[in-house]
Amino acid sequence: MWFLFALLTSLAWGGADLFYKKGSDSQDRFSHLKIVVMVGLVMGIHGTAYLLIKGLSFDPMDMIRYLPVSALYILSMAIGYFGLRYMELSIASPVQNSSGAVTAILLYLFFPRDLGWVEIAGVAIITFGVVGLAILEKQGERMALKSGKELIDAKYQIGMMAITFPLLYCLLDGLGTFADGIYLDELKLIGEDAALLAYEFTFFLCAAAVFIYLVAVKKQRFNFWGERVKGVAAIFETAGQFFYVFAMASNAIVAAPLIASYSVFSVILSRLFLKERLSRLQYAVVVLVLMGIALLGLADEL
Repeated sequence: MWFLFALLTSLAWGGADLFYKKGSDSQDRFSHLKIVVMVGLVMGIHGTAYLLIKGLSFDPMDMIRYLPVSALYILSMAIGYFGLRYMELSIASPVQNSSGAVTAILLYLFFPRDLGWVEIAGVAIITFGVVGLAILEKQGERMALKSGKELIDAKYQIGMMAITFPLLYCLLDGLGTFADGIYLDELKLIGEDAALLAYEFTFFLCAAAVFIYLVAVKKQRFNFWGERVKGVAAIFETAGQFFYVFAMASNAIVAAPLIASYSVFSVILSRLFLKERLSRLQYAVVVLVLMGIALLGLADEL
């Protein structure tokens, strides 16, 4: 079942990326913080509903136990949201989600295990494709700027500053996913339900603190209905998080690179709905990544 959960996570987070981009505003310097508020709100609602519907008991100490993982994730996400104001989704997402390769390498180094050739090939193809997309996108942007034939939005021309955000996200998210692999899969330090609730309630508390900061300190008006695009992104994010913990608990070393391939779905959606162009070579890389996903699906059945 880990493959199905990982694939559902990729689809959900691909949709979240699209709405994150639609909801980001380069003219609003608090846009990234408003996304944090909306994601935390939805996660808090989902966590409470999940707790009540399943009749679970929740130990607040789980939030402390799981805090190293939660902190890495929440910080990486906040940095990612900020970076989306200055970089096209089709560039930012593949760079950010190279974190799957970081996680797989760390897990293999610290917790070596035997992998079949199908799994190795699938992970390698997906990782190559995700990194390849980032390289192709950056080359395309550079050529467009040199030719002067395309008008690139000013918010995408921050240069080194813009690429720094997804790189930081990649490092922090990779470390967070590595820690998650230890907690959920390798050492079984926490159960799936406990990890899900601990993360969602921690994110909710962070969102509450950010909301107070925006309203009380920065005197910002916060219209929840007016932030409904961010709310849709938060729903996709939360749905992906739900499937994510179950995927990581079963086969973290292979699930992490597969989940990172959600950047492929982000790229496809950005072309369809945000009109960001995709070249033939980029389409070929997308197909390559989908082949890698298919290989991992085959490995799950063997």
